Amino acid sequence: MSADSSKQIKQMVNFIMQEAHEKVNEIRIKTDHDFNLEKQNLVHNGKLKVQEEYAQKEKDLDVEQRVSRSAAVGAARIKKMKARDELLEKLKQETMDELDAYCKSSGNSELIRNLIVQGLVKIEEDDVEIFARAEDRALVNAVLPDAIADFKYKMAAADRQAVPKVTVSTTPLPNKMCRGGIVLTGLSGKIVLNQTIDERLQIAYSDMMPSVRHGLFAESA
Repeated sequence: MSADSSKQIKQMVNFIMQEAHEKVNEIRIKTDHDFNLEKQNLVHNGKLKVQEEYAQKEKDLDVEQRVSRSAAVGAARIKKMKARDELLEKLKQETMDELDAYCKSSGNSELIRNLIVQGLVKIEEDDVEIFARAEDRALVNAVLPDAIADFKYKMAAADRQAVPKVTVSTTPLPNKMCRGGIVLTGLSGKIVLNQTIDERLQIAYSDMMPSVRHGLFAESA
């Protein structure tokens, strides 16, 4: 082989080797670039995922805290309302006990008479039957003439004539139904007017509830 041929072969080998080295270096650079880019993407996506998870946990915690606060406020409101209701019920019971004692006192006759007069005015019937407890029947019979006279006087003052037939029933009101007072009926029992102590207290209790609440509880409560 001539010297020129050997030189050319060597040059070709060197060129091929140079090309190979450049190609390897190019591949290495591209690989490093792709690796770093992928790593950056993975890190970036990982950060985004962590941020999203943290934001979701923060949102869930805020919702949980709001639910807890709402539940606590609701429980406190229910507790306060329960305490109010218990106080009002206690007040009602104490009032009923006082009325119960009053119905056993000498003042009961005046109370019964007034209930009869009010009942006759309200019921406006010519034939009225009065029901009372067994222990109050004698008292009702005793005050009935004065009550009818008072009723007639009030009707005359209003330019109205009234001559009702009023009888006291022999059928007593059960004690478990009321603690005192009377029940008036007309039209053979088709019209019923409850003038018992229990019924009157319930009406007064309902009518006066706003003012009672205002007097017992603060406006801001």
